[in-house]
Amino acid sequence: MGMWIGRNRKARVTYGFDEIALVPGQVTINPNEVDISWRLGRKNDEPLEFKIPILASAMDGVVDVKFAIAMGKLGGLAVLNLEGVQTRYKNPEEVLQKIVDADKAEVTGLLQKIYQEPVQEDLIRARVKEMKDAGNPVAVSSIPQRAEQFGAIAQEAGADIFVVQSTVSTARHISSEYQSLDLTKFCREMRIPIIVGNTVGYDATLEIMECGPSAVLIGVGPGAACTSRGVLGLGVPQVTATVDCAAARDAYFKKTSRYVPIITDGGMSKGGDVCKALACGADAVMVGSAFAKAYEAPGHGYHWGMATPHANLPRGTRIKVGATGSLKQILFGPAEVDDGSQNLVGAITTCMGNVGASTLPAFQQTEIIIAPSIKTEGKLFQTVQSVGMGTR
Repeated sequence: MGMWIGRNRKARVTYGFDEIALVPGQVTINPNEVDISWRLGRKNDEPLEFKIPILASAMDGVVDVKFAIAMGKLGGLAVLNLEGVQTRYKNPEEVLQKIVDADKAEVTGLLQKIYQEPVQEDLIRARVKEMKDAGNPVAVSSIPQRAEQFGAIAQEAGADIFVVQSTVSTARHISSEYQSLDLTKFCREMRIPIIVGNTVGYDATLEIMECGPSAVLIGVGPGAACTSRGVLGLGVPQVTATVDCAAARDAYFKKTSRYVPIITDGGMSKGGDVCKALACGADAVMVGSAFAKAYEAPGHGYHWGMATPHANLPRGTRIKVGATGSLKQILFGPAEVDDGSQNLVGAITTCMGNVGASTLPAFQQTEIIIAPSIKTEGKLFQTVQSVGMGTR
């Protein structure tokens, strides 16, 4: 499999969202009658069920306590970064404003300085309690090196879901400088569901699932604010990554009868991208830049990746996305822009209706074609006038 790229070396052809299209079905369904809910398994309890298959990324420009509460009330799930400004500063709004106001040439240095402030355990407890008191499921995240410490604190404070997230996650991490997280032990000892990410390959996903998480995040470097692919050269386009990891999920389910959802994370700014991710096999998607445009987002129209403040090798950048509408508009409309960045849920239900899928598992069986010209075919006027599909 693959093509020759030189003597004795082959490379696979892989695909991203702009290179495929979904084929309409022989039967169509009323979009109001499709079921887009998904479930996250729990130990010794009924699964957590969510009305919409969309999560908000654990990024400081996207999710704070207020945003997470608003997202939960609308049926989705927002993840709070336990290593961000919300847990480092008692008044994070002031810090966020400094980031927003910073000059482009100085913002990376400012971010590095801001994130040198230590995480305060009492703030972890306080933020979790604030979200818990609102009555919605609470999801928080950290890197693997801090997962045991922060996971225990968050769990005791009332968190419902803990996300272990790094640039690349594997079940086997080798290091002589620090003790690696024993993922199997961590998943076994934590009482709440664990989501692990990020990964992109079949074998790596299968090994992670064998460690016992409730879900796996898929995607390395596709986010709008992430520069990992440029800095490190790592990544697999999200269509191929999602299909490969969905195959691992299905193989694991066939072997164990335990279903572990996969969540495509990053690279989706419009409804069509979300639809393609779900049709490629994702059980849900995690989105950042689309929600950074919400009036409720703490970044006030700016967005930066979690690896941006890395002390030695920043792998992200602050980008301006603008505040274009409310969170409710972005999820459910009515859309006031013509680029597909609002009414994401409407896009999913309408697409499912047009391919004849009444549930997400049925949607995952949609016929997919390679169509690199799908966004430009017949769209000359939109492109020239920079409207609709001609916007970037």
